[in-house]
Amino acid sequence: MATDPTADLRAAEHRLQAAQLAADAGALDHLLDDRLVFTGPDGRLYGKSDDLELQRSGRQRLTRVDEEDLAVLVVGTTGLTWFLGTLAGSVDGAEFTARLRYTRTWVHTPDHGWRLVAAHVGPA
Repeated sequence: MATDPTADLRAAEHRLQAAQLAADAGALDHLLDDRLVFTGPDGRLYGKSDDLELQRSGRQRLTRVDEEDLAVLVVGTTGLTWFLGTLAGSVDGAEFTARLRYTRTWVHTPDHGWRLVAAHVGPA
């Protein structure tokens, strides 16, 4: 882990945001743990393969990820991030703009660095 694990996790969160905005499935594949469980805005649970398919298919396109606040906590090899911000884009052709709060749980390994293992999103 980097000298400052909190700064390292904050950088991983920013790489995740950039990959989402660019619909970069390759970068997301590296950042998402194979065990990922994501609770979507509809309350359903999604896995890594669901997220990657959403990006690869073009069903989701983000045009904006504006971070208002990002809190970061590291405890050993577990990290938590709380993102507050506005996202805009389209899902299945339907345009949206929403102010959202993401709570993300990360795990750190020597082989992969920080990887996202759980996330939840809701309106803010």
